[in-house]
Amino acid sequence: MNKTSKQKFTKILSVVALSAVMTTGCTTYNPYSGDEQTSKATKGAIIGAVSGAVLGALTGDDSRERKKRALIGAGVGGIAGGSVGYYMDVQEAKLREQLQGTGVSVSRDGDNIMLNMPGNITFASNSSDLNGNFFSVLDSVSLVLNEYDKTVVELAGHTDSTGSDQYNQSLSERRAGTVSAYLNNKGINFNRLLTVGYGEAYPIADNGSESGRDANRRVELTLLPVVDEG
Repeated sequence: MNKTSKQKFTKILSVVALSAVMTTGCTTYNPYSGDEQTSKATKGAIIGAVSGAVLGALTGDDSRERKKRALIGAGVGGIAGGSVGYYMDVQEAKLREQLQGTGVSVSRDGDNIMLNMPGNITFASNSSDLNGNFFSVLDSVSLVLNEYDKTVVELAGHTDSTGSDQYNQSLSERRAGTVSAYLNNKGINFNRLLTVGYGEAYPIADNGSESGRDANRRVELTLLPVVDEG
């Protein structure tokens, strides 16, 4: 294994191990001392989940596939092949119901669901801090994501053209990370969340107007079904 491969393996192992511990939710408290404690059975389950998730992460073809394989390896399981369409149909309907009137658009591409969250409700210009009125939107999304947990959630950050390419790239990554952290805090398994930043590379409106910049300053969530191939 060369140096680069070793670094990738170490990073995957660290992230998945941390995620498994954070999201297992099996820590209990000693009724006498009040200290946190983890049973031997729980420790064994964590070790098994981490081993499976690492194997899945290493064998995937790309970032999305690695996330899917990691979830299956960690014991989350997938959707039976013939049920994928229905599973995503129901999830799409619930998202549309929850997000009606929020300014978030819901679209569909095959079995994938896309949520476009524009800048007028997400971030101020030159900021990766969430707008206060965006919390309730993400809370609504979290309700559905927690109910339908057999998906990978890709969070893509985008910016307007104000600022340098390098700065906008970093800003888009921070924006995706901020939304990811919020969803994780609302109970979404960290192993489901995949963040990516595209900077100003993919505008959907004219950056020459304020409304166009608002539209381009966005986060897009893509929900990808985890399919049980077995």
